[in-house]
Amino acid sequence: MREPDFANLARVLEKKRPHRPTLFEFFLNAKLYEDLAGFPFSPGLNMLSDEKVLIAAFSAAGYDYATIVGSDFSFKSGQSSSLKTKSINEGGVITDRESFNAYEWPDPDACDYSRLKRSGSLLPKNMKMIVWGDGGIFENAVKLVGYENLCYMLADDEILVTDIFEEVGSRFLRYYEICAGFDSVGAIISNDDWGFSSQTLLSAEDLRKYVFPWHKRIAEAAHKSGKYAILHSCGNLSEVMEDIWLDMGFDGKHSYEDKILPVERAYELYSDKIAILGGIDIDFCCRETPDRIRVRAEELIRKSDEKGSYALGTGNSIPDYLPRENYFAMISAAAGDLLR
Repeated sequence: MREPDFANLARVLEKKRPHRPTLFEFFLNAKLYEDLAGFPFSPGLNMLSDEKVLIAAFSAAGYDYATIVGSDFSFKSGQSSSLKTKSINEGGVITDRESFNAYEWPDPDACDYSRLKRSGSLLPKNMKMIVWGDGGIFENAVKLVGYENLCYMLADDEILVTDIFEEVGSRFLRYYEICAGFDSVGAIISNDDWGFSSQTLLSAEDLRKYVFPWHKRIAEAAHKSGKYAILHSCGNLSEVMEDIWLDMGFDGKHSYEDKILPVERAYELYSDKIAILGGIDIDFCCRETPDRIRVRAEELIRKSDEKGSYALGTGNSIPDYLPRENYFAMISAAAGDLLR
C-alpha cells in the first residue's frame, strides 16, 4: 500500500504533473468502504459521515484524500420515490411566494462540523479530506420546486426564482466557507448536475444568471482559505465549459460520459485550462472485462504522463453494482495490485 500524499492531487489541480500516477473518485459505496477499511461503519453513522471508515478505506485503496459530507446541512423537501432512479419533478414544496415564506430554511452555522475536526487526528500525515455537500445549488432548487415547475416559474415569477436561488446559494456558500476553514480539509467539491446527455437543463443564459454566480463565490471562498475547488457536474456542458474555469475559477472538473464526451477527448480539449478528474465511463466499467478496463486506464496515464493535469478514476462514482474486479483493475493501473 502506498502512502497517501495530498501534494500529488494538488499538483494535478494546479495543472502540473504529479509525482506519481494519482487517483480520483467522488465516492465509493458502503460495502466497498467497509471492505477496504476492514471494519464496519459506527452505529448510527453512514458512508457520508463516518470519517474513520472513509479515511481508512480511501487510504487503503491508494487515494491521497477521503471525501466526506461536512455536516448534516441539507434542504428538506416533500416525499419522493424511494427508487434509485426517480423523477426530478417529485417532492417540490415551494410553489408560490406564500410557500416560499413558510419554508424552514436550514442554517449552516447551526450544524455540527465536528467530524471535520476529528478527522484531523485520524488522517495519515500527508492526507486531507475533500468536502462535498448534499446536492448543489441547482439540484436543491429543483428539489424544492420540481424541475418542470421551475421552468414555468422562470417565465411566470422571475423574482421568486431569484429569491429561491439566493436562499439556496447563500446557504451553500456559508456551508463551504465553514468547511474550508478546517485544517483537515484540502479541497471542496461543489457537486451540482447541470445537464442532460444532449444539453444543459436550463439555458446557458439562465445558468449564468441564477446558478453560476454562487459557484464562483464558493470557489473564491475555497481559494481564500488556501483550498482547492472542484466541480462535479453531470451532463452535456459544452456550452458552458469555458465558464467553469474562466468565470467560476474551478481548479478541476469531474464527471464524464463516453456518449457525451469521452475523457480522452476532454483531456485533449481542456487539460491546459482545468484539471481533468476521473472520466472512465461507468457503463464501460460495468460492462467491459478487467483487462480492457486496465488497458484503458493505463493508456490514460500514459496520455497524461508528460503534462499531468489528470487523475485516474471513473466518470462519476463507484456504485454497488459495478463488479469489484473491474474497479480494482482500473485503480491498479495507478496503484499496483491491491488486496481484492
